[in-house]
Amino acid sequence: MKKIFLALTVTAFLFSCNEEPKKEAGETKTQSDKQAVYPMYLGEKITADGAMPTDSLKAMMGTDTMLTCKLKGKVDAVCQKKGCWMELVNTDGSKMRVTFKDYGFFMPKDCSGKTAIVDGFAKIDVTSIADLKEYAKDDGQSQAEIDAIKEPLKELVFEAKGVILE
Repeated sequence: MKKIFLALTVTAFLFSCNEEPKKEAGETKTQSDKQAVYPMYLGEKITADGAMPTDSLKAMMGTDTMLTCKLKGKVDAVCQKKGCWMELVNTDGSKMRVTFKDYGFFMPKDCSGKTAIVDGFAKIDVTSIADLKEYAKDDGQSQAEIDAIKEPLKELVFEAKGVILE
């Protein structure tokens, strides 16, 4: 009798793991849904209030090496492996890499061209050759482009605790 009960319990558990989660009335879709709904909120719930253009970040930082702020910019690239980073582009064409607090959330891989509002902190950091090569690989660059990376890069980076995709 115990064996039959155990078998039924395991079977019920296995079937319940394969079901799609049910959405409550009014619940918004997530990035895993087939049709994305914008604005899309990822990570901590943030607002767009006070977001500054990414172009203004260097002036806002001044001589500081770290600054908590909220920025708004156009998504230029996204990690194509799992969405674990994105790049925001400035009007001059320069880019800023954005990672996500504790890898707690990921971006949709098809969000290039969208406008993003990011809330978190910016800092000047040195990105190692190994990390630069991994980013290039994630971005789908050719092996020749990856092999051409020979020096670490001192750059302005951003760690977001929350993102709004518009």
